[in-house]
Amino acid sequence: MKVRFWGVRGSIASPGAHTMRHGGNTTCIEVRSDDNALIVLDAGTGIFPLAQQLLKQLPVHADIFMTHSHWDHIQGLPFFTPLYIPGNSLRIHGAYDIVAGRGVEQIMDVQLQYSFFPVREAEMRARIEYRTLTVGEPVTVADATVTPLLLNHPVVNFGYRIDCNGKSVFFTGDHEPWPNIYPPDDEGFAEYQRMIDDQQAGLDAALAGLDVLIADSSYTAAEYPAKLGWGHGTLEGSIAWGRRLGVKKLVCTHHEPERSDDALEAAFTAALAANGVTAGGGATEFLLAREGLELFL
Repeated sequence: MKVRFWGVRGSIASPGAHTMRHGGNTTCIEVRSDDNALIVLDAGTGIFPLAQQLLKQLPVHADIFMTHSHWDHIQGLPFFTPLYIPGNSLRIHGAYDIVAGRGVEQIMDVQLQYSFFPVREAEMRARIEYRTLTVGEPVTVADATVTPLLLNHPVVNFGYRIDCNGKSVFFTGDHEPWPNIYPPDDEGFAEYQRMIDDQQAGLDAALAGLDVLIADSSYTAAEYPAKLGWGHGTLEGSIAWGRRLGVKKLVCTHHEPERSDDALEAAFTAALAANGVTAGGGATEFLLAREGLELFL
């Protein structure tokens, strides 16, 4: 498999001199199976430069897996140029929205309301299919298997494990480790903590043998108390998780848009030190996601 990052920022695109090294586009990750099947994880603004690259190799056949429906993960989809070209085919996968009572098709439908976008879906000439997924039920894409797992975010959010010929990668989408809603001195704390521990143990078990973990690492541990419940992880927490799972590579992504590249790298270095990670030490390689980063499994 090959993994390439096209968008690594969270919440809002943040182009400019302060984000040139790591990139300012919002989430989009390209995965190629060993047989070169195209799997796209999320459709933030990073999907637009991916589209420009794909125009060099028509026709395009892609499976796009949406982690969730928040704006920074879907806003690039109407600008995915292969949608407008006859002969291309795209399958868009995602969760059923329990609030809206609709499947993944609403992601396109809502954005293409004429008040907000000048093109109707009927004008898109590619073949488009929508597939609403079930938690834990694998989907076969050529020689790869994609398994959706439910993670913790204010809306339904799927993380995706992709397995191909003995290699594996998992992307969390937006994920905050399950917090205990009770203070430590409350009588409900211990029981709720057991439930959280069971949830985390189940997720860890589903990620057994994982090669690459791509994790939402928006905040620092110091910032996190003010962000509790916002649905995002920390650099320190992701590093600890990657070590616990024993993954070969941990890639921290969904970078805070207000954080410059210099500040991001400093926060990452501090988080490694807080976890006792020394340069070149340990079985896990720790990376900051950047646009253009490629991993070969």
